[in-house]
Amino acid sequence: MAGINAQSIKELRERTQAGMSDCKSALVEAEGDMDKAIEVIIKKGLAKSAKRAGAVAAEGEVRASVSADKRHATVVEVNIQTDFSARNDAFRDFVGAVLSVAEKAPLGSDLATQALGDQTVGDAAVALTARIGEKIAVRRWDRVEIAEGAQGLAHAYVHLGGKIGVALAIATGTAEAASHPEVTALADDLAMHIAATNPLVLTREEVTADQVAKQKEIFEGQLREDPKPKPEAAWPKIIEGKFNKWYSETALLEQESVVTKSDEKGAPLPAQKITKLLEAAAKAAGTTVSVARFVRYERGEGIEKKVDDFAAEVAKMAAS
Repeated sequence: MAGINAQSIKELRERTQAGMSDCKSALVEAEGDMDKAIEVIIKKGLAKSAKRAGAVAAEGEVRASVSADKRHATVVEVNIQTDFSARNDAFRDFVGAVLSVAEKAPLGSDLATQALGDQTVGDAAVALTARIGEKIAVRRWDRVEIAEGAQGLAHAYVHLGGKIGVALAIATGTAEAASHPEVTALADDLAMHIAATNPLVLTREEVTADQVAKQKEIFEGQLREDPKPKPEAAWPKIIEGKFNKWYSETALLEQESVVTKSDEKGAPLPAQKITKLLEAAAKAAGTTVSVARFVRYERGEGIEKKVDDFAAEVAKMAAS
């Protein structure tokens, strides 16, 4: 039948993550029409909830928001199995509803147990799993806040349509400084910078002893494997230098900004350290300006994705 071949089966599998034989059957039923075949897969998926429950949901969306008073910024990650279904309107509406719940939930609480209409967030995720035909998981959430009695502003930034989300809290010495143009512009630049560079911590002091020990082990391994080995007596100084470079890459306040700026003639200005940018904003606002906290989520990070062998599955189908 026209429109049904190995390539179309592969495309349908990539778009729906359904099994090979299911994709072939769906294309036959849809007479080779790809869009109709997708509908067939989704509809038939309603009877596979048990299989979906153990599936890996690593696609989805990271979404963030800022409160009207700019004192809170919230970020959530909601996962689903395929990028195709992540564009489903019902899924996107669910992400928005979850974010609304997170904006008001007690910080640190289990979002799955929070109320969403007449059910919990967790129950709503299960119901939507059955409706869409793919596993949905509310994976994590966080909120940065300007503490009561303190001054500052919260900011949020989402990159690549929900792949990366950042929530950031900037502390200022006065309420007026929180709305100063230099400070608000810096908040936006910092959020974009954090999205791009993925700093591990705010300052080097926040790096744990275990992280330091692991990194030292890596540096020592590099020195051992060096084709031109250095004397072991020199290792401590070399490792110290390596640590300083590592901190400049992993601690936000020691990084150089990757957000490019230009002078009045349009020529690019040299990159500046984040601390220098904070100092410049503080001088412009006439008070102190600092980063209180940041959160960065990248969709699917840390989730092990299953890699299928397409050729093996084709061979298996041919033999059956």
